[in-house]
Amino acid sequence: MSEVTNVCDASRIRVLAGRESVRKRPGMYIGSTGERGLRNMVFEVTDRAVNEVVAGRASRVDVTLLPDGGVCVTADGPGVPIDQPEGIGGPGLEALLTRMQFGSAPDGRRRVTPGFCGVGPFVVNALSSRLTVAVQREGVHRVQEYARGVAVTALSEAAPTTSGSGTTITFWPDAEIFTASEFSFEALAERFRELAFLNRDLEISLADQRRPSESPAVRFRFPSGARDFVAFLDGQTPPPGDPDILSFEREDPHMAGTVEVALRWHDTDDQRVRSFANSWPTGGGTHELGFREGVTAAVNTYVRKHQLRAMTDPDLDSNGIGAGLTAVVSVKLDHPEFHGATRDILGNAEVRTCVEQAVREQLGRWLEGRPERTAAILDRATYGTHWQ
Repeated sequence: MSEVTNVCDASRIRVLAGRESVRKRPGMYIGSTGERGLRNMVFEVTDRAVNEVVAGRASRVDVTLLPDGGVCVTADGPGVPIDQPEGIGGPGLEALLTRMQFGSAPDGRRRVTPGFCGVGPFVVNALSSRLTVAVQREGVHRVQEYARGVAVTALSEAAPTTSGSGTTITFWPDAEIFTASEFSFEALAERFRELAFLNRDLEISLADQRRPSESPAVRFRFPSGARDFVAFLDGQTPPPGDPDILSFEREDPHMAGTVEVALRWHDTDDQRVRSFANSWPTGGGTHELGFREGVTAAVNTYVRKHQLRAMTDPDLDSNGIGAGLTAVVSVKLDHPEFHGATRDILGNAEVRTCVEQAVREQLGRWLEGRPERTAAILDRATYGTHWQ
């Protein structure tokens, strides 16, 4: 058998940096080169714009799918600073488009956890055959154009403007990178609707100019937050103050954040619990565990207090109690800790106790104030009984 010697030394190691690494391994930064990756390109840009709104620096975000395959994202904030040093209120324009933006922003818990990888518009610039940015700030308008992450024009001379302020980024995904070319209007609308439910100050619109005969457009704004979200999940539009929906929001210094919860039992066998951390959808974690434990504890405390079961009977279990439950659990933390790169499991240990306590207290009072409704919920949990 012949012996093959593999020599590996520093001279054979190639380090890919910046845009080169993004273009070489795009899936690491946006998840795929298919339709999912196209969506994540949009989210990397829109999440920055949404954060302008939730931080109080802008009032709305408008997204337009263009006939030639481009996407235009506009936020009416103060406009990206042209030459601001990094670390002072966010990056300047050049840093935003040419450097990875890892780490937390100064807006703390209000900040929407960004995109698939969270490196910002830089990755979009690197993976676009063309990108233009227009900034209106402090009474002047300036424009710059890029191709595959490299500036092809200098920043234009400052031109006076009286049409307000804001930032518009328009990009065309690179056909050399992507195997798909069509953005899903429905998938984008679903995420934007979700963000509007979770951030009640946000107004966001999506327009589609690709098919003139159809030209769908939607606008999302939900002042009642998670309460509106629960009604949407149930396919209903309840009147304001619907007593069947419990909703509350609480700030807790022990978890350095806030928790917002809305829930309702309905007459089906389905259980729908949606959880989020800093507006990012999660598949579980300490906030969801705390929620489920709080619901179970509140219901069983009510049962024991009113002697509705024999002392020797076991507590009602979470599966029975959860039958027919629709709920939204959203936490916004100064320092969220996720398990894994996809950030679908929240790990902050203190969140579990804080959410459990908040849900137990709030739901306990709600149950006490609605004895007839509570009786129906308990019958359902105990016997599987449906109500009228």
